[in-house]
Amino acid sequence: MRGRSLAATLALAFGATTLAVFVLVGSFLYLALEKQIKAQDNLDIVLAARHARRLAEELDSAQSIRDHSERLTSVVLGNEALSMEVFDPDGRRAIEHNMAGALAAPDAASDAATVAGLPPLTRVAATARITETDIGDWTGRGGAPIRGIFTDARLRNGDTASLLVARNMSDRWRLLDRYRDKLNMAGVAGVALAMLLGYLLIRAALRPLRDIAASASLVTVNRLHTRIAVPRVPSELETLVASLNAMLERVEHGFQRLSRFTADLAHDMRTPLSNMRGAAEVALARPRSVDEYESLLASNLEECDRLSRMIGSVLFLARAEHPQFVKQLREFDAGQELTHIADYFEGLAEDANVRVRVSGAASVTADLELFRRAVSNLLANAIRYTPPGGEIVLDASASADTVRVTVENQGQPIPAEHLERIFDRFYRVDPSRSSLPSSGLSQGSTGSTGLGLAIVRTIMELHSGSVHAESDGRSTRFVLMFPRAR
Repeated sequence: MRGRSLAATLALAFGATTLAVFVLVGSFLYLALEKQIKAQDNLDIVLAARHARRLAEELDSAQSIRDHSERLTSVVLGNEALSMEVFDPDGRRAIEHNMAGALAAPDAASDAATVAGLPPLTRVAATARITETDIGDWTGRGGAPIRGIFTDARLRNGDTASLLVARNMSDRWRLLDRYRDKLNMAGVAGVALAMLLGYLLIRAALRPLRDIAASASLVTVNRLHTRIAVPRVPSELETLVASLNAMLERVEHGFQRLSRFTADLAHDMRTPLSNMRGAAEVALARPRSVDEYESLLASNLEECDRLSRMIGSVLFLARAEHPQFVKQLREFDAGQELTHIADYFEGLAEDANVRVRVSGAASVTADLELFRRAVSNLLANAIRYTPPGGEIVLDASASADTVRVTVENQGQPIPAEHLERIFDRFYRVDPSRSSLPSSGLSQGSTGSTGLGLAIVRTIMELHSGSVHAESDGRSTRFVLMFPRAR
């Protein structure tokens, strides 16, 4: 199933983030406006109530309230949302201005014409200061939201009149509703625009990735030398490009090694097969004696042994390079193991007229069978190239961080240009590719298959160690470096 577009995913995430920001900002603005409007309306109601009470306190009697009605109602003139009712000391309504819809009662004949018909409001005493906390809320006719103050006023003759100053809040709620609707519309439009612009910007920002993919698609088996080359790569992708190019370089190097290995393997396997075929063809050219046929079979058997050793070495290298290759690490005395290996090769050394001497001692943590195989390969190689009467020295020593195992032999020095390449598979310094019979050790020499030193290097890599060769006019030394166990 095709995955979701990265650009679309990021655009959706960007849109969701923008929506969340718009909701928070819109809510803040809405609540701030509502609070500001409410504060302003509260101030208008309080000021109107104070002014009306002060004007009422200048009147002499209840009749004066009716006579100066215009003076009192002037407090709320100019604002259609403000209303006023004034009640005489007997509780009867004396003045009414713009109260339509402010009270729930339908007409003046109802109880609304008296103080008893008013909403249940806190009554402010004539001597108390009018503040915003005295404002009450109720629902007027038709469900209109009303806010107001009910206060007493002391007339000059000592009687107490009552005043109701109210404000119809319907216009304010309609204003807030329109403002909320505009915020919603702006939010939806903003989110849609943010998603569209985000998608376009993200697609543009991801263009280097598409260029990298297009460049990588040019790499084929026949063009492993091709590298990813994208102009003006963002700094965040420079590491990716460098890693991909490094990976392609490793793949090319590995492919070249595999090609060389395949070619060398085919060449080395063709030689014993050609020998066997040639010998068989010569033998079949005319009748032969029993001794000649036995000699032919013995020669073919040696070539079969050589092929068997070669195939076994190749299989070992293939298994050793597998990530799940199992090593059985344990601690043992390297000096004692060198002695055992030297004893095993004693007969082969005597046949080659060379001496094998063991020196040193060190404790090493490694796979014992792999250790024996590595040293055996080096020792067999040393016997092959040590001149008669020469000496081979096996030495073990330890330092703070490593255990050093050295196989040193006398003989012709190895040219410096060959010291690193001799560990490559099927690489030989000796162009004659001479053959040495098998030692018979199951983990030992690989003869002249050209894989012995490659196996040694692989074994050391399995132990996180290293191997290198040193050669001068005095001797040639192969040094195994094992890390010490922590």
